[in-house]
Amino acid sequence: MGKRKIIVKRSVADAIAQVSWFIESKGLVDTAEKYAGSIYDFFETMVDNQKSYPLCREAGRAFLGYKCIHFKRKYTIVFIETEKEIIICEFIPSKLIYW
Repeated sequence: MGKRKIIVKRSVADAIAQVSWFIESKGLVDTAEKYAGSIYDFFETMVDNQKSYPLCREAGRAFLGYKCIHFKRKYTIVFIETEKEIIICEFIPSKLIYW
């Protein structure tokens, strides 16, 4: 079983930080840390070489070759998949994607 390298773009890290900051602003500091940790743990589950992901259903992203996967049904992770690495490009709320 091969492992791919995960590359998280700065904009994705900022988006995750914004979600954590929002949760923390509600007074749930531990929950915010756990939620951010669970997102990065989910990224680690994507490293398996034998697993392949589908193209995004949104026409614009699919045309560019982006692949999408949902995280807890509320967020969509948009990434580029190659044999050696996964580049995570976007972490956006699923309701902002229109197909």
